[in-house]
Amino acid sequence: MLSVDCATVTAIDTDATPDLAPVKVLVLADDLIWSSRLVAAARRAGGKPEAVRSSASFSQAVEAGASVVIVDLGGRTYDGIAQVRRAVEAGRQVIAVAQHDDLALRRRALDAGARRVFSYNKLFSDGPKVVEQLLAGDL
Repeated sequence: MLSVDCATVTAIDTDATPDLAPVKVLVLADDLIWSSRLVAAARRAGGKPEAVRSSASFSQAVEAGASVVIVDLGGRTYDGIAQVRRAVEAGRQVIAVAQHDDLALRRRALDAGARRVFSYNKLFSDGPKVVEQLLAGDL
């Protein structure tokens, strides 16, 4: 007969079970439609999105520990490049979204530390897949 110590089994199960809590995804976008789409993409990818619309709210949320950040570079109420830099300096993984034809802005975001910069069309057509790759560390 096999005897099993329940405390040992629990410890083994706990150690072997990965942390399944959703990753917090911070979305900075001041346009309600873009923000809603980015949040939906993060949620469908398995993340736990939090949307903010200002630099002050963004700074607080970055400091509170969001692991992954999505910045809409087209925001009118904040400097998207400065926010990318702020998140990268705090050790966060950042992707950005911008107009497909604004190559200079997209280059500045990459120079500021964004892992990738997607066009609005690309992120919204493939959003969950892109965010899923970011959450998995594949971007």
